[in-house]
Amino acid sequence: MPNIKSAIKRVEIARKRTIRNASIKSAVKTAIRKFEVALKGESREVAEATLRKALVALDKAVTKGVLHKNAAARKKSRLTKRFNKAG
Repeated sequence: MPNIKSAIKRVEIARKRTIRNASIKSAVKTAIRKFEVALKGESREVAEATLRKALVALDKAVTKGVLHKNAAARKKSRLTKRFNKAG
């Protein structure tokens, strides 16, 4: 544990950000998983709605700085491609 006041503060900030980042990553993974389940079993309309939610979750992760914009773009592209292929 650090002794310097600023270092103590940085440790606390890092801990809070780690928790926040984990929460955002988990939300993204959950949205993607829900889309994959909907794509297999549900109607096309339900799959499209869950796809939109997954894309929004990815965009939100980018704005929060959790995901890189190119990584999110790649994931969005792959999800959209799977949706279109399922037709």
